[in-house]
Amino acid sequence: MRQFKRSKRIGSQMLRDVRELMEQEYSSELKAMVTFTDVEVSDDLRYATIYYSVLGGEDEKVNTAHILNRIKKNVQFRLGRLLNIKLIPEIDFRFDPSIERGMRVEQLLNQIAKKENENPENEI
Repeated sequence: MRQFKRSKRIGSQMLRDVRELMEQEYSSELKAMVTFTDVEVSDDLRYATIYYSVLGGEDEKVNTAHILNRIKKNVQFRLGRLLNIKLIPEIDFRFDPSIERGMRVEQLLNQIAKKENENPENEI
C-alpha cells in the first residue's frame, strides 16, 4: 500500500517549483511580497489550486491577483515541463488569508499582554 497519494507528491513538487519559478522569472512583475503557501491537486491530476498570500494593502492584493491570472497559462506550461508528466494540471491561483489572520491574532494577543502588564492590580 502506498504511503502517499500521487496527487500529494505532485502537489509538493509543484509548490517547490512554483516558488522557484516565481522567484526567478516573475519577481520583477510581482512587486508585493508574495508567499505561495500550498498546492492542492485533484486525485485525477487535472486541476491544481495554488494558494498564495500577499503582505501589503488591498491594492497589492488586487494587483497580485491580476498579475497571477495574466501569467497563469505560462506558469502552467512551465510547471508542466518541470514536472515532466503527461497531463499538465490546469492551475488556479487562490488567495490564502491564513497568514493575515495569524498576524492579526498575534497583534491582539500582544495588545492583551500589554494591557495586563499596565494593570497588574487586576491579577488574582
